[in-house]
Amino acid sequence: MYQPPRPNPLWAVAGLVRTAFGGEGNLLSLLPAAAYTMKMGNLGWSRRTILIVNDPELVKSILADPQDVYPKSDLMVGALAPLVGDSMFVSSGDKWRRQRRMIDPAFSLMRLNKAFGSMVEGVNAYEQHLDEMATTGDEFSLDLAMSHLTADIICRTVFSTSLASTTAREVFDAFTFFERSVAHVELKRLILDPAWSDIPHQPGVLAACEKIRDHLGRMVDSHIENGAEFNDIAAAIVAARDLEDGAPFTRKELIDQLGVFFLAGHETTASALTWAFYILSQQPECAARIRREVQDVAGDGPVEFDHIKRLSFTRNVFRETMRLYPPITFLPRVALRPVEIGGRKVKKGAMVMIAPWTIQRHRDLWKNPHAFDPDRFSPERERDIVHGSYLPFGIGPRVCVGAGFAQTESALILARLVRRFEFSVAKPGAVRPVARLTTRPAEQILCRVTRRQW
Repeated sequence: MYQPPRPNPLWAVAGLVRTAFGGEGNLLSLLPAAAYTMKMGNLGWSRRTILIVNDPELVKSILADPQDVYPKSDLMVGALAPLVGDSMFVSSGDKWRRQRRMIDPAFSLMRLNKAFGSMVEGVNAYEQHLDEMATTGDEFSLDLAMSHLTADIICRTVFSTSLASTTAREVFDAFTFFERSVAHVELKRLILDPAWSDIPHQPGVLAACEKIRDHLGRMVDSHIENGAEFNDIAAAIVAARDLEDGAPFTRKELIDQLGVFFLAGHETTASALTWAFYILSQQPECAARIRREVQDVAGDGPVEFDHIKRLSFTRNVFRETMRLYPPITFLPRVALRPVEIGGRKVKKGAMVMIAPWTIQRHRDLWKNPHAFDPDRFSPERERDIVHGSYLPFGIGPRVCVGAGFAQTESALILARLVRRFEFSVAKPGAVRPVARLTTRPAEQILCRVTRRQW
């Protein structure tokens, strides 16, 4: 059974040395071999305890966090704050609960149905672009291509503008710079610094965030001033009111939240789709199954919103890709006070690392954990999946608000592009994953496309 690329785990100290001298801030190389077999244990040596938790029951209780003991990690909050402020992506406690109550309706099934037309427009535009690439035979970056496509869809569904607009393009370029600049983990900060240390930012990163927030602010203002003209996700967030006091989001809060939608809404999906198209390029029979399913469900016509739920194998390909390459590799939390986890005493300030990467490849939770097997999500086998062992979108009350959006968008993209094109990767053997802001290839995956007759 096909096993796509993964790191070769080492023992703890060797992993530390590899990460220190690798120069790419890749936390995957830090994971020891024991991380894929233990229920809970220390992640190597560090000044502050770094505890990795793989037990599904413990994971569910930590992520549910009813007593607000485990807020988002200070390292994550500090790194992302210049862009997303105190938004839902990094907030905790009552502030998070208020934000979530107000934002949930914007991602309801009804809203997704309305947003689907904008998703289709984005895929239409990208199909035209791939047609041109097929004609010229030019090589292109698969990961950059998926980032462009998903960013365009986010712009269309959230802000009613395409990536081709000057504003959207400048936001995308500034975000790309931000991502590359903050993605690298400084080993000293992770291993040697105490909890809640200040997170310095380069002037260029702060300037990029200021540019992004300035553009987002202008789009927020246009939605506030001309709300009746828009029927998009941004308009739904502007119109949101707190059920307890009737208050709307402030302008700053709106910019914070919309910054999250651009960050999480396109980068995470682009990560998963990059891996999906890479795997499909290596598994032609799997791609053929997608084509047969799309033909059975949609024929030669357009893929409609009502078709998505019937594209079960296509959606399972995406689900299995998300298992092997969870876009958010780690869900770090920090203990606000001394606690006990699974009978183990944990100090205040300890980092509690929930790692979808290791849980979803754990040998006690999954059969053939490193193999690509979309049929493990089929109705006949899905009942064997241990509850809490699959969490690419998180789990419990803090499950990703955009999970339905991402799954609908990805099924549409896979169905449409696999039906029309074949992807050929230039150097498949050189591909390897790294954990930065998301789970990405260490180097860009270069590929070409050819048209299919259908």
